[in-house]
Amino acid sequence: MADDLQPAGQVTFVGTATTLLRLGGFTLLTDPNFLHAGEHAYLGYGLFSRRLTNPALHLTELPELDAVLLSHLHGDHFDRRARHGLPRSLPIITTPQAQRRLKRWGFGAADGLATWERYELRRGDERLTITSVPGHHGPGLLDRLLPPVMGSIIDLERAGRRLLRLYVTGDTLYRPELAEIPARFPGIDAMLVHLGGTRILGFLVTMDGRQGVDLMRLVNPKVTLPIHYDDYRVFRSPLTDFLGAAARHDLRPAIQTLRRGDTRPLIGAASAGTETHAWQGASTDLSRRR
Repeated sequence: MADDLQPAGQVTFVGTATTLLRLGGFTLLTDPNFLHAGEHAYLGYGLFSRRLTNPALHLTELPELDAVLLSHLHGDHFDRRARHGLPRSLPIITTPQAQRRLKRWGFGAADGLATWERYELRRGDERLTITSVPGHHGPGLLDRLLPPVMGSIIDLERAGRRLLRLYVTGDTLYRPELAEIPARFPGIDAMLVHLGGTRILGFLVTMDGRQGVDLMRLVNPKVTLPIHYDDYRVFRSPLTDFLGAAARHDLRPAIQTLRRGDTRPLIGAASAGTETHAWQGASTDLSRRR
């Protein structure tokens, strides 16, 4: 039906992993990074990386937000501008480790989700559910030295009908065990994939082009939108790596590229006839459910 192909939302690419998601009546900001070109992001253990690009928007240009979705607490995902410029009352949905630090910084509404836990926003007959899904920021033991990272499944529902299912990968490496994500959440309409082939001290800590395509093949989203690929000097795998690998697997038509400042519709074609999960039920507006 034609109605099933209408956009359920839209994404605006700000830069790095920062996007503005307008999903039904909700507005989310992901991984806020508003440093300017030439400024340095702190990556931990005394390591910094210089930003090479400017964000498409400034903090002062953001619309009213319902929440921030933060995959992990690294300086290129939550920088000093975000720390000092975002409202302290704004809900920040993130990992338990990041929640503890954010609360020390005065963000009292920060909410940490363990893997597979969820957070709900409700407004009228619409419900937005954010579920924390696995992510692995580094190989082997290095993963334990880096901040814990989460991916997110975002489901938009209206009147008990799912309109959109979006997967935001976070700074994960490809791992076969990520197959549990599409197994639990089939019919993913769109995937925002964090790429860049980031290397710290020689170790790969975000997906390069090949791994990004491996994840596309594993998850099988209807459309993939690559982000987090050229903003910092530690990013070593350019977008062309990803597009070339996708072309070799005949996946290039399933990719929509975004330049900073671009806005793309998010179409939930899988929503026709899709009912909500068995755990649906009453919840308080703008509240968390587990």
